[in-house]
Amino acid sequence: MVARAVPVQAGSTSSAMAVPHGPASVSTARRRLRSDLGDRSIPDAVIDDAVLILSELLSNSCRHARPLPADDPAAADSSAGRRPRPDEDAEIGTVLVSWRMRGDGLLTLEVTDGGATTRPVPASPSVSAHGGRGLSIVGKLAKDWGVRHAPGQVTVWAELPAFEQAVGGGERRSA
Repeated sequence: MVARAVPVQAGSTSSAMAVPHGPASVSTARRRLRSDLGDRSIPDAVIDDAVLILSELLSNSCRHARPLPADDPAAADSSAGRRPRPDEDAEIGTVLVSWRMRGDGLLTLEVTDGGATTRPVPASPSVSAHGGRGLSIVGKLAKDWGVRHAPGQVTVWAELPAFEQAVGGGERRSA
């Protein structure tokens, strides 16, 4: 399975793509986000932050969460109750990645997956830990971030000012 565009409203300032549930999808999503935001004349520093945030959210999804069901019910059923091996093809399900420019100048990034047994929360890793810093990084770079639940899926979102004149700022909600 390859990344595929998801239709959005005509004339919209948003983009969405379904990517395979696996680590190779992170680079695909990063490239598309960087290209899309560059085409919209978003400042390079904002693009860099947005790409890093999206990388963290999508990496967490691929590592800790279940994929959304694949279009083929048999593929979704074959993955029930187990995690794919690193050498397996990631075609057992997808993750939805989207971003949109809001009228108030905020850029919203979202990653939607099939959820996990735990809720996404920032960790406090030891100095020598190899991971666990991703959501803390998101919290430092984003104006706000959070988690939205719906039946069978979880969306982790983050927003950041796309331009210096973005309205609001600095308020954080716990995720």
